[in-house]
Amino acid sequence: MSGARGVLRTPPDDAWSLHRFEPGPRLAPYALFHWIVVWDLRGREPHHQTTLPHPSTHIVVEQGGAWLYGPLRERFERTLAGAGRAVGLRFRPGGLRPLLQAPVSSIRDRRLPASTLPGLDGAALTRAVEAAGELEQAVAAMEAALEPLLPAEPDPEIALADRAVALLEEDRSLTRVSELAKRLNLSARSVQRLFADHVGLSPSWVIRRYRLHEAAAHATAGGEVDWARLAISLGYYDQAHLVRDFRATVGTAPARYAAGGRASQ
Repeated sequence: MSGARGVLRTPPDDAWSLHRFEPGPRLAPYALFHWIVVWDLRGREPHHQTTLPHPSTHIVVEQGGAWLYGPLRERFERTLAGAGRAVGLRFRPGGLRPLLQAPVSSIRDRRLPASTLPGLDGAALTRAVEAAGELEQAVAAMEAALEPLLPAEPDPEIALADRAVALLEEDRSLTRVSELAKRLNLSARSVQRLFADHVGLSPSWVIRRYRLHEAAAHATAGGEVDWARLAISLGYYDQAHLVRDFRATVGTAPARYAAGGRASQ
């Protein structure tokens, strides 16, 4: 749901498309991008898609409703059939916190009506987005619904949470919370509080998820993978620990996944 990295299996290229749009200036401090998935599987078998979600939250208009997705720890599975589209907004780490007016950890692993956000009319948002014929019009409808909910000034904690998660995504040498705390010039306890309140997940969980994103990307890149070397480079004790973690999360061993084996249901 959140982009190419983390999407484990996609439909045939001629049956779906993923579109991204930059948020407007008012929404940009809170959101990374709008995304729209369009699919047309008429005359084809339904496609079972599996995603390893990023440490993020989303507002999504799909299947006749508007939904708030909290940060998900398990893989996300969805069966696409027929023709349709999903229109979403991915928030920055911490970006949802001022709109939710509660710790993001309170909606972890949950899909809730979008009207959970104080002041948001989920039914009106659904009507506006579904009435939009063009993708850009759907994005504009999403922005128009969310902009009135934004505070006058962004909370500086959003930028801090955003930076913390970006460090973990970009620097694979950061494999311990203490190392991240040092980079942020914070105590480990402060980092834990920041993640619980704004990201909704623990920093150790985020470290583990990005390691698995990297492993999955290597598996699908083609060619031979030295799993033992990759495990050490990602901070695992050995290959067995990587394989166990990968299997528990993705549903199959990395070598089988690389060969095209499906995740277990």
